[in-house]
Amino acid sequence: MRNITETVKHLLIINVIFFIATLALGDIVYDLFALHYPSNPKFQYWQPLTHMFMHGNFTHIFFNMFGLYMFGTPIEQMWGRKKFIFFYLSTGFGAAALQLGLYYFQVSGVSDLLSEQGLTGSQIGMFFETRDISYSIIEQIGRETLRSGLSAYESVMVGASGALYGVLVAFAFLFPNARLMLLFPPIPVKAKVLVPLLILGDLFFGFTSYSIGPIAHFAHVGGAVTGLIMMWYWKKTQFDQNRWN
Repeated sequence: MRNITETVKHLLIINVIFFIATLALGDIVYDLFALHYPSNPKFQYWQPLTHMFMHGNFTHIFFNMFGLYMFGTPIEQMWGRKKFIFFYLSTGFGAAALQLGLYYFQVSGVSDLLSEQGLTGSQIGMFFETRDISYSIIEQIGRETLRSGLSAYESVMVGASGALYGVLVAFAFLFPNARLMLLFPPIPVKAKVLVPLLILGDLFFGFTSYSIGPIAHFAHVGGAVTGLIMMWYWKKTQFDQNRWN
């Protein structure tokens, strides 16, 4: 077992504290610290940060924290704590931004359809708040379309997965030939092969209806893309050779 670095250790502790708080206090913690859609009344300005430390269940937090320990530790050892935390938080914000962008597309699409049916802005806002709408409009627009907009408006994002995908991208850049063991099947795969496969998998599940559970696949993609852009820029400017203490 490699020695855990300071920033990774602190991130693990913060995540565990938040998880214990959700077990003890329940929905009030999710309402305050999970990331809600910006026009939802439950949205707060700090949620793009705090949602990275929230998790839905034990399996969710276990695998995210195990991945953070395994891949974050060698990166922090190479970069230093300040550079690592800057990268980690940046990819987490990038993950949230892409997923919220998708939600905005879904919500605005339904809003435009409701506007075409003659609803005013206040009536559209009331629909998203109460789900109260006439049967004729439901027939005109379709239940599934309305449901997709409502689901996006009522979305609750939690988890470090987006930031972790950024860390995985950085690991594949820094240690491309490191062999990682798959769980199913248990065979070793080089990081430069496995990480792109994971991202492609999220793109596939994000664009299809085959997803297992309420997983924000585009948040994973957003974290990976943000990490990819940062690593490319740092390499281009030789910035990745600098260590921040």
